[in-house]
Amino acid sequence: MSANSSNPTNSVFSGWPALYASVLLGLAFGVLSMVAALAVAVPATLVTWITILVLLTFAGKNRRDLVLEGRKLTGDIIGFVVKVLIKEGNVVAALCAVLGYFAFVIRRNKQDEHVDY
Repeated sequence: MSANSSNPTNSVFSGWPALYASVLLGLAFGVLSMVAALAVAVPATLVTWITILVLLTFAGKNRRDLVLEGRKLTGDIIGFVVKVLIKEGNVVAALCAVLGYFAFVIRRNKQDEHVDY
Protein backbone atom coordinates (compact mmCIF):
# COMPACT_ATOMS: atom_id res chain seq x y z
CA MET A 1 0.00 0.00 0.00
CA SER A 2 1.24 3.48 -0.76
CA ALA A 3 1.33 6.36 1.68
CA ASN A 4 -1.46 8.17 -0.18
CA SER A 5 -4.01 5.38 0.14
CA SER A 6 -3.35 4.84 3.85
CA ASN A 7 -3.99 8.47 4.68
CA PRO A 8 -7.73 8.86 5.46
CA THR A 9 -7.67 12.65 5.10
CA ASN A 10 -6.46 12.40 1.49
CA SER A 11 -9.94 11.41 0.28
CA VAL A 12 -11.50 14.37 2.09
CA PHE A 13 -9.42 16.93 0.21
CA SER A 14 -9.43 15.19 -3.17
CA GLY A 15 -12.18 17.47 -4.49
CA TRP A 16 -10.42 20.77 -3.79
CA PRO A 17 -8.36 20.97 -7.01
CA ALA A 18 -11.49 20.22 -9.00
CA LEU A 19 -13.35 22.92 -7.10
CA TYR A 20 -10.66 25.52 -7.79
CA ALA A 21 -10.46 24.57 -11.44
CA SER A 22 -14.24 24.69 -11.85
CA VAL A 23 -14.42 28.14 -10.25
CA LEU A 24 -11.74 29.42 -12.62
CA LEU A 25 -13.54 27.80 -15.55
CA GLY A 26 -16.82 29.40 -14.49
CA LEU A 27 -15.15 32.78 -14.10
CA ALA A 28 -13.56 32.57 -17.53
CA PHE A 29 -16.79 31.55 -19.27
CA GLY A 30 -18.79 34.14 -17.32
CA VAL A 31 -16.49 36.92 -18.47
CA LEU A 32 -16.51 35.61 -22.04
CA SER A 33 -20.30 35.48 -22.09
CA MET A 34 -20.50 39.04 -20.78
CA VAL A 35 -18.11 40.25 -23.48
CA ALA A 36 -20.09 38.43 -26.17
CA ALA A 37 -23.38 39.83 -24.87
CA LEU A 38 -21.87 43.30 -24.74
CA ALA A 39 -20.73 43.00 -28.36
CA VAL A 40 -24.33 42.28 -29.36
CA ALA A 41 -25.98 44.71 -26.94
CA VAL A 42 -24.01 47.84 -27.82
CA PRO A 43 -25.19 48.17 -31.45
CA ALA A 44 -28.78 47.31 -30.50
CA THR A 45 -28.69 49.84 -27.67
CA LEU A 46 -27.34 52.56 -29.94
CA VAL A 47 -30.06 51.92 -32.51
CA THR A 48 -32.71 52.11 -29.79
CA TRP A 49 -31.23 55.30 -28.35
CA ILE A 50 -31.04 57.00 -31.75
CA THR A 51 -34.58 55.93 -32.62
CA ILE A 52 -36.00 57.39 -29.42
CA LEU A 53 -34.13 60.67 -29.90
CA VAL A 54 -35.35 60.95 -33.51
CA LEU A 55 -38.93 60.27 -32.43
CA LEU A 56 -38.65 62.91 -29.70
CA THR A 57 -37.31 65.37 -32.30
CA PHE A 58 -40.27 64.68 -34.59
CA ALA A 59 -42.61 65.08 -31.64
CA GLY A 60 -41.55 68.71 -31.39
CA LYS A 61 -39.09 68.74 -28.48
CA ASN A 62 -36.71 71.66 -28.53
CA ARG A 63 -32.95 71.11 -28.47
CA ARG A 64 -32.41 71.76 -24.77
CA ASP A 65 -35.13 69.32 -23.74
CA LEU A 66 -33.78 66.83 -26.25
CA VAL A 67 -30.29 67.03 -24.73
CA LEU A 68 -31.72 66.52 -21.23
CA GLU A 69 -33.84 63.59 -22.40
CA GLY A 70 -30.80 62.14 -24.17
CA ARG A 71 -28.75 62.27 -20.97
CA LYS A 72 -31.55 60.61 -19.00
CA LEU A 73 -31.96 57.95 -21.67
CA THR A 74 -28.23 57.27 -21.74
CA GLY A 75 -28.11 56.72 -17.99
CA ASP A 76 -31.21 54.52 -17.99
CA ILE A 77 -30.05 52.40 -20.92
CA ILE A 78 -26.52 51.94 -19.57
CA GLY A 79 -27.88 50.99 -16.15
CA PHE A 80 -30.25 48.44 -17.66
CA VAL A 81 -27.57 46.93 -19.90
CA VAL A 82 -25.10 46.61 -17.02
CA LYS A 83 -27.70 44.86 -14.83
CA VAL A 84 -28.56 42.40 -17.58
CA LEU A 85 -24.90 41.71 -18.39
CA ILE A 86 -24.02 41.04 -14.75
CA LYS A 87 -27.03 38.76 -14.32
CA GLU A 88 -26.21 36.80 -17.50
CA GLY A 89 -22.53 36.56 -16.62
CA ASN A 90 -23.30 35.26 -13.14
CA VAL A 91 -25.71 32.64 -14.46
CA VAL A 92 -23.23 31.40 -17.05
CA ALA A 93 -20.37 31.44 -14.54
CA ALA A 94 -22.36 29.46 -11.97
CA LEU A 95 -23.55 26.94 -14.55
CA CYS A 96 -20.04 26.44 -15.95
CA ALA A 97 -18.57 26.14 -12.46
CA VAL A 98 -21.05 23.44 -11.44
CA LEU A 99 -20.72 21.50 -14.68
CA GLY A 100 -16.94 21.87 -14.61
CA TYR A 101 -16.75 20.62 -11.03
CA PHE A 102 -18.71 17.48 -11.84
CA ALA A 103 -16.68 16.90 -15.00
CA PHE A 104 -13.40 17.21 -13.09
CA VAL A 105 -14.60 14.95 -10.26
CA ILE A 106 -15.88 12.28 -12.67
CA ARG A 107 -12.63 12.41 -14.63
CA ARG A 108 -10.59 12.09 -11.46
CA ASN A 109 -12.70 9.16 -10.24
CA LYS A 110 -12.19 7.39 -13.57
CA GLN A 111 -8.45 7.95 -13.32
CA ASP A 112 -8.42 6.65 -9.72
CA GLU A 113 -10.18 3.44 -10.84
CA HIS A 114 -7.27 2.62 -13.16
CA VAL A 115 -4.54 3.16 -10.56
CA ASP A 116 -3.29 0.14 -8.63
CA TYR A 117 -1.99 0.80 -5.15
